[in-house]
Amino acid sequence: MSSELRWTVLVVVLTVAGVVALWPRPDAYPDTSADPRPVTAERVAERHDDAALGPARAAAALPPCPDPSGVSVPPGALADVVVPCLGEIGAVPLGAVLAGRPVLLNLWASWCVPCREEIPVLDAYAAQPDAIDVLGVVVRDRPADALAMADELDPGYPSVLDPDNAVQAALGTPPVLPTNWVVRPDGSAVRVTDPLVFRDPDQVAAAVEAALAGP
Repeated sequence: MSSELRWTVLVVVLTVAGVVALWPRPDAYPDTSADPRPVTAERVAERHDDAALGPARAAAALPPCPDPSGVSVPPGALADVVVPCLGEIGAVPLGAVLAGRPVLLNLWASWCVPCREEIPVLDAYAAQPDAIDVLGVVVRDRPADALAMADELDPGYPSVLDPDNAVQAALGTPPVLPTNWVVRPDGSAVRVTDPLVFRDPDQVAAAVEAALAGP
């Protein structure tokens, strides 16, 4: 059995078991991949200045998205990725924001049931004094729906949107949610596969420690 076929079988089994959720086939965003203009922070912010989201953003009251760290951007999959912030108007240059520090990226969506169960666990982990920063990445979802779920769950960490699938493509993320990545200070990223869904903060801490200590 090929590795691709084994992965497909595993995804189907886990999805049926309710462990992970498959991405939906229809895209929640228009396809902008053919736009020849370079992706810049200004262009991303301009495309996603949706004033109608103001009340939803106010209700969700998410923490502001992080600013660039001021450290030189190391080479890495996310070095040139720019995405819009979920909780406020503005663009987030991930390479500059993540540079020089470890960050746990959690890919999630409002339609993903395991994501709904995992976010409170990540929130509890993020509140620990020795936790690394957590940054949510909303994929295959509408901003209004993601904000409604954030309002309900009230996570204490920010999230960004991935409307052009730039984060997913850069990391080579499989088509399942939730998916967690630990981004190291040198820009390299390690996908968390054990467990696929965090059930308690200790699991998060152990996975982060293993990812940072690994090759």
